[in-house]
Amino acid sequence: MENVPKDKKIILFDGVCNLCDATVQFLIKRDKKDIFRFVAIQSDLGQEIIQHIGIDTSKTDSIILYIPGEAYYYKAEAALKIGKELGAVYSLLSIFTLLPKVLSNGVYDFIARNRYKWYGKKDACMIPTPSMKAKFL
Repeated sequence: MENVPKDKKIILFDGVCNLCDATVQFLIKRDKKDIFRFVAIQSDLGQEIIQHIGIDTSKTDSIILYIPGEAYYYKAEAALKIGKELGAVYSLLSIFTLLPKVLSNGVYDFIARNRYKWYGKKDACMIPTPSMKAKFL
């Protein structure tokens, strides 16, 4: 876990999912405060982080927000916390934290279950451009 910066919030994502890839691209463009680093769940480091924090991957297979030394979040809670960090209009999404977790995670799970069917899937994880490389672990 020595490759994990302690001062950044780590977003673990499904590296073969087109929706997840588009989301990562969206977040990179809006991460003006350089808060986040990204790692594919399928990578060795992604698997190492998952084991370190003890996530049961049968319960989530898409997005995890890991804050080293503090906490981790997954499913809808991770998405909402990420939106809040972006500030501006995205922080308004935090209103959805008022919903019961069973409801917000239900919507999240529905989208996650269908993401390959709706958005497609790659054969391999994306390779970041040289300008984006610093954002990936």
